[in-house]
Amino acid sequence: MAIDLYLWATPNGRKVSIMLEELELPYTEKAINIGEREQFASDFLAISPNNRIPAIVDHDGPGCKPISVFESGAILLYLGEKEGKLIPTDPRKRIMCLEWLMWQMGGVGPMLGQAHHFLGGTKEEVPYAVGRYVNECHRLYGVLNKRLENNEYVAGSEYSVADIAIIPWVQRHARHQTKLEDFVNVERWYKKLTQRPAVKRGMACLGGINL
Repeated sequence: MAIDLYLWATPNGRKVSIMLEELELPYTEKAINIGEREQFASDFLAISPNNRIPAIVDHDGPGCKPISVFESGAILLYLGEKEGKLIPTDPRKRIMCLEWLMWQMGGVGPMLGQAHHFLGGTKEEVPYAVGRYVNECHRLYGVLNKRLENNEYVAGSEYSVADIAIIPWVQRHARHQTKLEDFVNVERWYKKLTQRPAVKRGMACLGGINL
């Protein structure tokens, strides 16, 4: 039975569509137009208590009963653990994967999202905010670049949910005034991942980006 995926064409939404494509799980796109504030509808609130996309309803959840899951990181973990894929089973590799997934959730998403907002989402220019968040973007890219210096993937030698969580945000590098050529290891990693068929399909959700 197909999973219902509630999303909009944002990096957080595309994390989950990429994950579902990688796992080859059938799913149905349910568009939630955040520009029209559809995320505040009462029926969506029952699925996502924080009024944010993405969220899923897995009709074949634990005990063969439906379950809803909100927050993109939680969804990635739920799906990975359900299918036994894209989350390392070795304890040391697993904790590295979770560390970098949380790094994305706590740093990359919020900081790059703020850069997007102040660079193009406000009526007036706020130079302090632009400088603060663009500089933080560059710092985070530096952290990722250092990590990828001796690692093929973010969590080490294995492609994982950590990579899936980060790639849709890096795809928007121009939007947060970051040049990939300034971060050569990130650029290598980005080019490798965007050649994956599942990443291409996931990024194209809701008529989105063709890589």
